[in-house]
Amino acid sequence: MKKKFHVAILPGDGIGPEVMQEAYKILKILKKKCFINFIFHEYDIGGIAIDKYGTALPKRTLLGCESSDAILLGSVGGPKWNNLPDEKQPERGALLPLRKHFNLFANIRPSILYSELQDLSPLRQDILGTDINILCVRELISGIYFGSSERKDSIDFGEYAFDTELYYRSEINRIADMAFQIAQQRNNKLTSIDKANVLKSSKLWRDTVNNLSQKYPKVQLSHLYIDNAVMQIIKNPSQFDVILCSNLFGDIISDECAAITGSIGMLASASLNENNFGMYEPAGGSAPDIQGKNLANPIAQILSIALLLRYSMQLYELSDAIFETIKQVLKKGYRTFDIANNTQDYIHTNQMGDIISQMFIKEI
Repeated sequence: MKKKFHVAILPGDGIGPEVMQEAYKILKILKKKCFINFIFHEYDIGGIAIDKYGTALPKRTLLGCESSDAILLGSVGGPKWNNLPDEKQPERGALLPLRKHFNLFANIRPSILYSELQDLSPLRQDILGTDINILCVRELISGIYFGSSERKDSIDFGEYAFDTELYYRSEINRIADMAFQIAQQRNNKLTSIDKANVLKSSKLWRDTVNNLSQKYPKVQLSHLYIDNAVMQIIKNPSQFDVILCSNLFGDIISDECAAITGSIGMLASASLNENNFGMYEPAGGSAPDIQGKNLANPIAQILSIALLLRYSMQLYELSDAIFETIKQVLKKGYRTFDIANNTQDYIHTNQMGDIISQMFIKEI
């Protein structure tokens, strides 16, 4: 690959810089062994940026992301900045503006329960069945989180508040189109989540998805109300392949799917726009309680690279090679603290990064 591929690296806060160091090991292998012409630029974001520049998303960071082909994010936030006004806190002050600025309307989160880690799932073995591999496609920059909201006092009834769910058909159509395309690359099975028996926005959601399904006759489409969906994921998770959700329902569903896999430290996330520009990050948080202790699980950060290779670079074989490497590492019994199932037999962050790197070189 001759074309330069610029990646904005945003380590962030908490364990972000630690797991990002392990991600660098994989990026360097891809650059040296696979001849990918990566160019890395590192920028501050989140709490560390607040401390340095007074804002969670400095102009230098935003400009750096604009001149890149993809963003690799660590994590942001921590109790140090919790007392700031909501709009200035690391999450709201950095992540939401980034998503909106780059039109990252599609959040893609795979939830995989590897057979080697089934004992970590809160679900019984007879419920788990075969390996769980659910991919949640969540609309990310519209819906109730971006609609009109207010908190006020009234003379007659006292304090009140409201949040508005607003979706345009075009917004639903573009996220659904991406979900259908992803379903075609997997098992041609798509489940759309809504509350069409009550909400007008959900009725529009279901109508739009049904209309679009005619363009994808090979994809088996089904619909579930959100209350039934969260129950079905607990009762029979292996029935699901690709799940399509609005912003609010996707927030709920993706975290539930994460919970049944046993550790959020294993899960990566991609947020994409229509040009395959993406922000790739672990699904977990900054975990300040283990910051600096060399205990963090770097697997989610490394799997973020696999998603970057797949969705922004279309390098499917290399993406699959990273996932396969992780599976082989787990099969050989290597565990970080969070997936060691309360035993003393675990390895540290840097050791896991080294082992994954060594096995990845053999895999490619």
